Amino acid sequence: MTQNVSRRDFFKMSGGLAAGTGAAVAGLASTGAEAAAPNTRATLPYPAKAVGKAGGMKVNEPVSFGYPDASSPCQAIKMGQAVPGGVGPNQDIVAYSILCTHQGCPTSYDSKDRCFKCPCHYSIFDAEKNGQTVCGQAPTSLPRIVLEYNARTDTVTAVAVDGLIFGRQANAL
Repeated sequence: MTQNVSRRDFFKMSGGLAAGTGAAVAGLASTGAEAAAPNTRATLPYPAKAVGKAGGMKVNEPVSFGYPDASSPCQAIKMGQAVPGGVGPNQDIVAYSILCTHQGCPTSYDSKDRCFKCPCHYSIFDAEKNGQTVCGQAPTSLPRIVLEYNARTDTVTAVAVDGLIFGRQANAL
């Protein structure tokens, strides 16, 4: 015995079946997903790397180094006055990744304007205000290199990165 089903009835039944199946699958996924969700956030340890002696740094002259590895160019600057995030005896030493957050071009420090400038698309970052983007196409501030200061040895050490270095999925490889 053949039963004719109209096109309208076919779509009504198919839609109801699909909605019911979707609801059932969503119910299963929501109950099992929390228990089986993998930890997608990895916290990798940063190496400690000596940047230099605070007393040996000249005001407004960048000191180049690689952090957290040699393929990540960074610069530390002694600003000559206390700045947010600054370390050292005068809270005036800061460091940043010099890779522009727009497309990864290496920026250069302009000692006259006290900022980092990108020669590729003209983004400018304020060295005295946590590497904040002043203008240009860069979507975020320069990643700040977290520094620690040891007064006993007068040593400035890079210990972490605040922000994602351009072109990486994780800073510590």
